[in-house]
Amino acid sequence: QVQLVESGGGLVQAGGSLRLSCAASGSIFSNKRMGWYRQAPGKQRELVAAITPDGTAIYAGSVKGRFTISRDNAKNTVYLQMNSLKPEDTAVYYCYAEDILKGLYYWGQGTQVTVSS
Repeated sequence: QVQLVESGGGLVQAGGSLRLSCAASGSIFSNKRMGWYRQAPGKQRELVAAITPDGTAIYAGSVKGRFTISRDNAKNTVYLQMNSLKPEDTAVYYCYAEDILKGLYYWGQGTQVTVSS
């Protein structure tokens, strides 16, 4: 079992920055793929970024070059640095952990990010 707790969301003006954090507990962190999804009102949840245990990252095309995902295995934490934010980035952001061997997903409770124009 994995517990995930997100923090760092909030209200920011367009062009601003936020850093989301996701602290994991309850299981081995370093062997799990971690990432962030987001869901805007009336839209499906979409993958924003993910990072493998060895640090390889992938990004949605809409955030590439603006967002950076990273992980600190010593702190059991994954981060999402969001720069040059746009109103269309407004959504609830969810952290997830994937147990690759077992094929299980774990989710955080979500954190609201609102970008004003």
